[in-house]
This record gives sequence, C-alpha cells and structure tokens, in this order.
Amino acid sequence: MTMDLGLLLLRLVIGLSFVAHGAQKLFGWFGGYGPKGTGGWMESMGIKPGVAAAVMAGLMELVGGLLLAAGFLTVLGAALITLAMLGAIVKVHGKNGYWSTANGYEYNLLLIAAAVALALTGAGTYSLDALIF
Repeated sequence: MTMDLGLLLLRLVIGLSFVAHGAQKLFGWFGGYGPKGTGGWMESMGIKPGVAAAVMAGLMELVGGLLLAAGFLTVLGAALITLAMLGAIVKVHGKNGYWSTANGYEYNLLLIAAAVALALTGAGTYSLDALIF
C-alpha cells in the first residue's frame, strides 16, 4: 500500500505539473503565452513553424500529463513527457551544461527519469491502468 501511495503522489505531482505547462502553451493559462506567444519564442530559437511546434509541445505535455496523473496508458503518458523533455534538452538546455542554475538540462533529466521509472514500474493500484487492465 505504501508503494502504491508513493506512485500515486509521484504521478499526480508530475502529471498535473505537465498539464499546467501544456495549458500555458495551448491556452495561455497560468501565466503562459498561448500558441502565438510561445510560437514566437520558439521561432526565435530557430524552431519553425513556431505556432505548430508550440501546439505540438503543448499537446504532448497536456495529454502526457493527464495520462500520467490518471494512471491511464501510463507508458504512453511517460513517453509523451519524455519526448517533450528531450526536445527541451536538445533545443534549449543541452548547450548550457548539466546544472539548472545555468539553465542546463538537470531538471529536464530528472523529469525524464521519473517518467521512465513510472513507465517501468507501472502506475500502481490507485490508477485506471490497474482498474482496466
């Protein structure tokens, strides 16, 4: 039971955080800039077309976060989150080294590790995966 509560806590915190980040990109919620503003920032880094990239990143974060939080198709949710973070490392943080204090990829890597760990261990008893499958 303790492990299942730990998995639930991990899924909810990471999943809902990604839902919020996706909503920032897609809808401009929670202080975000929406597709146009995020797309402009992406284009300034050479990611074109920016609006399409912002929508794709936002969808990966929102859907991946929802799946992870619910513990439904957990492997797919973890894969979407992992892909989004790999994109952030390659396009934004990788060139800055490891440490997040220097805008590096440390935090992105921690999120990837957590998502992959959830994919490997499963969502736990308190999940839709356990209920359905």
